[in-house]
Amino acid sequence: MELIAVFAPLFGFLTAFLFGKQIGDKGAQFVTCTGLIVAALASCGLFYDVILQHDPRVIPLASWIAVGDFQVNWALRVDQLTVIMMCVINIVSACVHVYSVGYMSHDPNKARFMSYLSLFTFAMLMLVTADNLLQLFFGWEGVGLASYLLIGFWNHKNSANAAAVKAFVVNRIGDFGLALGVMAVFAVFGSVQFDAIFDAAPEKAVEMFNFLGFEVHALTLICLLLFVGACGKSAQLGLHTWLPDAMEGPTPVSALIHAATMVTAGVFLVARFSPLYEYAPMALQVVTVVGATTAFVAATIGLTQFDIKRVIAYSTMSQLGYMFFALGVSAYSAAMFHLMTHAFFKALLFLGAGSVIHAMSDEQDMRRMGGIWKLIPTTYVLMWVGSLALAGMPFFAGYYSKDLILEAAFADHSWFGTYAFWMGIVAALMTAFYSWRLILMTFHGKPRADEKVMDHVHESPMVMLAPLAVLAAGAIMAGSVFYGAFANSATAPGHAADIANMSEMVNVWDKEHFFGESIKVLPGNDTVLAAHHVPEGVKLAPIGVGAIGIALAYLIYLLREGMAAKIAAAFRPLHTLFFNKWFFDEIYQFLFVRSAFVLGRGFWLGGDKAIIDGLGPDGISNASRGVGGILSRFQSGYMYKYAFVMMIGLIGLISWFIYRTKMGP
Repeated sequence: MELIAVFAPLFGFLTAFLFGKQIGDKGAQFVTCTGLIVAALASCGLFYDVILQHDPRVIPLASWIAVGDFQVNWALRVDQLTVIMMCVINIVSACVHVYSVGYMSHDPNKARFMSYLSLFTFAMLMLVTADNLLQLFFGWEGVGLASYLLIGFWNHKNSANAAAVKAFVVNRIGDFGLALGVMAVFAVFGSVQFDAIFDAAPEKAVEMFNFLGFEVHALTLICLLLFVGACGKSAQLGLHTWLPDAMEGPTPVSALIHAATMVTAGVFLVARFSPLYEYAPMALQVVTVVGATTAFVAATIGLTQFDIKRVIAYSTMSQLGYMFFALGVSAYSAAMFHLMTHAFFKALLFLGAGSVIHAMSDEQDMRRMGGIWKLIPTTYVLMWVGSLALAGMPFFAGYYSKDLILEAAFADHSWFGTYAFWMGIVAALMTAFYSWRLILMTFHGKPRADEKVMDHVHESPMVMLAPLAVLAAGAIMAGSVFYGAFANSATAPGHAADIANMSEMVNVWDKEHFFGESIKVLPGNDTVLAAHHVPEGVKLAPIGVGAIGIALAYLIYLLREGMAAKIAAAFRPLHTLFFNKWFFDEIYQFLFVRSAFVLGRGFWLGGDKAIIDGLGPDGISNASRGVGGILSRFQSGYMYKYAFVMMIGLIGLISWFIYRTKMGP
C-alpha cells in the first residue's frame, strides 16, 4: 500500500512524459488521473492502518550511499505525521489532476502538463516519506525543479519565464540554508538518519558549536538554518516574493503549489524536527515572530490587490504565517491541523477562481468582473464555502484550526506568543474583509466586463466542478471531524485523564496516540492542552473580528458604492505601501538584483572575456592568427622572397649552433 501511495504518481509521470505522443492527450490524462486517485485511496488506507491502528513503520527500499562507516538507505518512513501529509497531498493533487482535464482542454501540451503535475506530486511524497536528511533534500530539490517547470509552463509568455526563474532563484537562497543545516546536523550528531538524530537530541541540548569563529548553541544553530530553508519553500517574510509571481502558471498549478505541496514543505520540516526545536527555545521565538509578522504583512497586501489569484495567493502566505507561529509556540499539532484544513479550502478557492477565469474568457482583474453570480451559481456557492472556511466562520474547517492556533498562542503566556496572538487577530479581521471583497467584486454589483465577455459567461463543465465539490466537503467537515484528534494529540500521556474530563472535547479520538512519536513536545510546552483553558473572550475574538471584517466589506463594496476609492485616497501613503507589497520587490531590485547584474557583467567582461578568454584560448588563437598573417605575406609567388626567407632561416640556425657551442653542454 505504501508503494502504491508513493510511486503511482511517478508511474503516471513517466508514462505521460515518455509516451505522451503514443498514447495521446486523453491517454496521458487517464493515466495520470488514475495514478493519483489510486494513490489517494491508498493514502486513506494508510491513515486507517498507521494512525487508527497505531502501526507506524519504516520500509527500506535499497542501499543508497555506502562510504566507509557512512551508510544511507533509501527508505519510506510511514508514521503518523507522514500519513497526514500523504493524505493531504494525494487527495488535493487528485482533485487538481481531474480539474486540469477540463481547465487545460484547449492547451496543445496537455500530456506534458499532466506529467509535470504528477512529477510535482511524487517529489513532494519523496520529501514527506524521507527517513533521512539526504532523502528529504532530494525531495526538496525535486519540488523546486517541478515548480520551475509548472510556473513557467506557458513559456511563450515572458512574465511566466521570469516568474519561474524568480521562484527558482529565491528558493535557492532558502535551500542553501537547508543544506548548511544538513551539514550542521551531521557535524553535531554524526548521522543524517532521523531516529539517530532525534534519540540523541536530549544529550545534545547543551552542546556548543563553532560557527564562523563563534561559539553558538548547536541545536539553535541547526534549527535556525533549517528554518531558513522552510522560509524559502513556505514563503515567509523576506523570502516570500516568488509566491505571488507564481500565479503566472496555469490555475491548477497555483492550487497545487499553494494548497498541499510546495508551500507546506516548510511547515512539515519544522514539525518533523520538533524533537530538536523543543531544545532550542530561541529558535522557536524566531519562528513565532517571523510567522506572526508574515501573517500580518501578507494580509495587508491582500486588502489592496485586484488580481483574483493574487488575492488568494497573499491569503496563502498569511495562513502559512499562522502555521509557523503555531509551530513557534510548540503547538505542532495545531499547525498540522491548519495545514490540513487550509489545503482543502485554499485549493477550493484557487480552483473556484479558475472556474471564474474560465467563465470570464481568461479575465483575472476583479475590476472587470461583477454581476455574474446568477450566471455561474455552482461556482458562486462553492466560492462562498471556501471563503467562509478561510474567514474562520463557525462550523467550517478554518474555524476549528485557526481558533486553536490563536488560543495556543495566547496560552503560551510569553511575549512572543502574545505578539503572535494579536497579529493573528488583526490578520483574521483583514482576512475576512478581503475574502468578502473578492466575493463582492467578483460576483455582485453591476457587470463591469465588456458586453462580448458577458455574453460568453458560462458555468464550468462537470469535470471541473466535481473536484470542487470534493474539496468543499473537506472545507466543511474536516475541522469538526478531526478537531478532537489534532487538539489533543501532542499531549503527554500523563495528561490523558485531564483531557477525558474536559467539557470542550467533542470527539472520541485516541488522544494519546494520534501522532505517536512523530511529534514530540516537552511537558512544560504543551500549549495545545493549555489552549482549552483560555478565557471565553479569547475564544470568541476570532469569530467577532471575522464578522466585523465581512460586515465592513459589505458596507464598502456593496452598500456604499465608491467608498473604497475615498478610503484609498484618504489613506494614500498607507494604501500605496500595501498596494506595492511593502516595496519588497523594488528594494530587492535595488539592493541585490541590479548589483548582481553589475557584478556579473563585470566578471563576464573583465574576468571571463578579458582575462580568462583573453589570455587563454582567445589570446592564443589571436596570437596564432597574427603570426600566421605575418608569415602569409611571404607566400606571394616571388622567388626572391622565398630565397630571403631561406637565408634568414639558415642564418638563424647557424647562429643557434654557434651559441650552443660557446655555451657548452
